[in-house]
Amino acid sequence: MNVLITGANRGIGLGFVQHYLAQGCDVWATCRSDYGGLADIDSPRLHILQWDVISDKDERYLQAMAVPDRLDLLINNAGIYGPKKTHGQSFETVTAETMQVVFEVNCVGALKVSQLLASRVISARGVIANISSKMGSSEDNSSGGCYAYRAAKAALVIVSRSMAVDLAADGVNVITLHPGWVSTDMTNHSGLIDVATSVKGLATVIENIEQYQPGAFVAFDGKVVPY
Repeated sequence: MNVLITGANRGIGLGFVQHYLAQGCDVWATCRSDYGGLADIDSPRLHILQWDVISDKDERYLQAMAVPDRLDLLINNAGIYGPKKTHGQSFETVTAETMQVVFEVNCVGALKVSQLLASRVISARGVIANISSKMGSSEDNSSGGCYAYRAAKAALVIVSRSMAVDLAADGVNVITLHPGWVSTDMTNHSGLIDVATSVKGLATVIENIEQYQPGAFVAFDGKVVPY
């Protein structure tokens, strides 16, 4: 199986790389510049691509990087939190620039990558998994704040749903995933679960994607997230 994972040099992205390599898959892992934990993996099945998801890439780049013509699984994991909740994402402090920067990476980036790789996923009748967050659920929002992050992750849920509708006729399944509150650099290692637990659960959801509605928003434990 051919798998491409964005934002794969640390945290959940790196966990996905390790998981699918252990399953015997060929993995194309993207990162902006720092290889991070990817540099410690010695496997002929790992292919590292320097790829900022908001940059403009084209078919020539994909061919130069030997991205295969068929991708069974695309995981759009790359994302940023932006400023801390109390130092730039509160009602009083959030700015239009912050909103735009976080939105571009967390939502537009996933769309751009999917557009570029769509023909390869279609060729494999594969899966696109978009990593959002329950913080993008308006129903779950009881604490406010985090304007940029919440809005961008909510937008990704909608974009993912549209992808699911538009690509269904091509045999592509699309799902939106909530990884849980995971102990990573982004959460200052304050999460409730570790990366391995999150990734194992998410991979199980992906494997059982036919059980869910197209574009469903599903947590690592298999439960549908109210939106």
